[in-house]
Amino acid sequence: MSKSIPTPADIDVEFLTKCLREAGHTAAQVKSFSSERVGTGQIGQCIRYGLELEDAAADTPRSLIGKFPSDDPTSLQTGIQLRAYLKEVSFYRDLQSRLGIRTPKCYFAEIEGEGPEQMLLLEDLAPAEQGDQLKGCTPEVARAAVLELVGLHAPSWCDASLRELEWLGEPNPMVIQLGRALYSVQLDPFMQRFESRLEADEAQIIRAVADSKGPPFALLGDVFSLVHVDYRLDNILINEGVDPPSIAVVDWQGVTLGHPLADVAYFIGAGLLPETRKSVEEDLVRGYHDALQEAGVSGYSWPQCWTDYRRGAFAGFAVTVVASVMVQQTERGDEMFTAMARRHARHALDLGAEEFLAG
Repeated sequence: MSKSIPTPADIDVEFLTKCLREAGHTAAQVKSFSSERVGTGQIGQCIRYGLELEDAAADTPRSLIGKFPSDDPTSLQTGIQLRAYLKEVSFYRDLQSRLGIRTPKCYFAEIEGEGPEQMLLLEDLAPAEQGDQLKGCTPEVARAAVLELVGLHAPSWCDASLRELEWLGEPNPMVIQLGRALYSVQLDPFMQRFESRLEADEAQIIRAVADSKGPPFALLGDVFSLVHVDYRLDNILINEGVDPPSIAVVDWQGVTLGHPLADVAYFIGAGLLPETRKSVEEDLVRGYHDALQEAGVSGYSWPQCWTDYRRGAFAGFAVTVVASVMVQQTERGDEMFTAMARRHARHALDLGAEEFLAG
C-alpha cells in the first residue's frame, strides 16, 4: 500500500501488520484478513477486519475496526462542514490518553487537512454491542453510561488549557449565532418530515427553541469540561454480560467544550423511555454528582447540578433537528430522529425546563 491514508479498498496485510507492530505487537504478522461493514454511523463508515495471524502473541488482537469517511455525498459534506473528521482524529491523537472514560485503543489515526481523507484503526470491543437508540436501555445500563461520563468530565473540569486547542472549539458569539440560524433554517424541513409523528406540545417546544435566549445556544460559563455532544446509545458499546454493565464510548466527531450536564441530560433524555426515565433520573444524576466529588471535583453543589441538568434537557434538540436534515435520509434514521425528537421534547416538558428558554 502506497497511500499514507488508506481507503477501504487500500487496506492490505502489510498495513495491518505495520499498525500492530507499532502498537507493541512486534512479532505479529497478518497473513490474511476478512472485512465486513458494521454499525449505523451517519457521517462515517466502520469496517471490522478479522485477522489471521502468524507468530503472534496471545494478547495480539484478532480483529480491528477501521473507520472511514461516509460514502454518501451529503453526509460527507456535513462531516467536513462540522469538522467532524478533524475532531475525531484529533481526539485520539491529543486527548484520549488524558482521560478516564473508556474508549477503544487506537492503532492508527491520520487525516489530511480537515478531511475528508482520514482513517482510524481502532480496538474491536466485541462482545460489547452497540446500543439501540430506538429500543432504549435499562436503568442499569443508563447508570453505567452516566457514571462513565465522570471519566470524561472530571479530568477536564474547568481546564482552561483546553481552550488553546483550536480544533476543539467552544461556543463563542459567532458559533452561537450560526447555531441558532442553522436550527431556524432546518426547522421547517424537519417539521415537514416529522411533525405528524409528534404530539402537539412536543412540536411546540421544538419550535420554541428557535427563539431561545438560553439553551442550547449559550457561551461557556464558570463550569465547563470536555463534552461528547452526541452521547447516546448508538455511540456506546455495551457489555451486559458483566455486572454492572461495562461501557465504552465511540464516535468522537463532535467533541468540544461545553457544560458537562448537557451530556448527562442528553443521554438520559434520549436513552430511557419516558415512563422509565421519570422514576430513576434523579437517582442517576445524584450518582453522577457523587462520583464527580469522589473524582476530585469540588465547589459544585447538588442544587446547582440539578438545575444544570434541567437546563441540559435542551442539549439534544439541535443535534436532532439539524442532523436529521443534513445527513443521508434512511428509514432507520427517520425512526431514530423521531424517537430522539419525542424523547428530548418530553424530557424538557417533564422537567418544566421551558423557563430556561427566556435566558
